[in-house]
Amino acid sequence: MASSYGLGRRWAKMALCIAMLLSPEIAQARTIKLLVFGDSLAAGYGLAAPDAFQAQLALALKADGFDVQILDGGVSGDTTAGGKSRLDWALGDKPDAVLVELGGNDALRGTDPAEMDANLTAILDRLDTLHLPALLSGMEAPPNLGAAYQQQFHAVFARLGQRPGLLFDPFFLDGVAGDPALNQADHIHPNPTGVKKVVARIKPAVEALLREVRSGP
Repeated sequence: MASSYGLGRRWAKMALCIAMLLSPEIAQARTIKLLVFGDSLAAGYGLAAPDAFQAQLALALKADGFDVQILDGGVSGDTTAGGKSRLDWALGDKPDAVLVELGGNDALRGTDPAEMDANLTAILDRLDTLHLPALLSGMEAPPNLGAAYQQQFHAVFARLGQRPGLLFDPFFLDGVAGDPALNQADHIHPNPTGVKKVVARIKPAVEALLREVRSGP
């Protein structure tokens, strides 16, 4: 009887180990790799590395209990066309999810919104093909380009934001753009205070993206 009892305990321990390995909590414990794929706003142009968007986002997510590795996909001066051409290279580190932040330089160059639409669509289509959860953070065109251009530019992100399964943040610089107290001397890029405001505002959307990864297959 003692032998049977010991065998039973070993089987119970084995069953417990298997259950732990298969439990959602254990699966969620792994580090999530988040690719921040964008332009100078993502790259932290004009800022010390600890003050830049990616570093501040990592700190904010860690404070909320998320184990996240930020993959740096920010390239200053990049457009949606540039993003499309380098996407596969940026995906080389096998991210679990992607934050797409592009379009600001398209606006500064007066790029045809239809061209920007095609580039962003190609990027999102590629992420869909790879079954990568994505958050698209939009941009707005400056008023000096005219109301018609502004409307067409805005409409691109509004339409893309309705894609099934895509998380959408309408304006990356919402609450920061145009405020001298929150921007660097160029009036384009957020200063450290502005970056913290961007991070605080977008963090709930990023955390929703990370929860998608946690709940995925």
